[in-house]
Amino acid sequence: MEEKRIDMRIDNEETRELMEESKRSTQLCFRINHTMPMTEESESLIAELFKGNLGEGSHIAPPMQVIRGNRVRIGKNVSIMYNFVCMSTGGLTIEDDVRISANCSIATNNHDFVDRAILTCKPVRIKRNAWIGIGVTILPGVTIGENAIVAAGAVVSKDVPDNALVGGVPARVLKRLDEKG
Repeated sequence: MEEKRIDMRIDNEETRELMEESKRSTQLCFRINHTMPMTEESESLIAELFKGNLGEGSHIAPPMQVIRGNRVRIGKNVSIMYNFVCMSTGGLTIEDDVRISANCSIATNNHDFVDRAILTCKPVRIKRNAWIGIGVTILPGVTIGENAIVAAGAVVSKDVPDNALVGGVPARVLKRLDEKG
């Protein structure tokens, strides 16, 4: 997966769109976080944040902070608990039936180590039926496999295979879920 680099000092259509979307998302998150949860108003604001890319039966519990909500795609029957932080410039896809516990962070972008005005971006994908434990951090470019479980507090910097339990800092495979024992 190739890294995309964006120089935020350059005034062009791309950087203007990124800044405008950051403003839109930040303001919507403020409104969401100050609206009574589980109300029609709250659900409408959440749908607006993701520009309709929120699957049927999916639920996100505020508070949340999502930067660039237009770059997030959420499947059906997804549950995301409170204090979700998402930096989604590189793109985030969450497939159907995923569970994300409280206090999780997903970053699809970072800054160049030398020239910090440059954003480095790689998409993150969380495949069907994955379960992300409480307090997990997922870094740019990672794919979480189908039916995988990420243990509480893990920092995921590499792809997680299908049907695997991973944990630790950095996360590593602790057990294959399709094996006995």
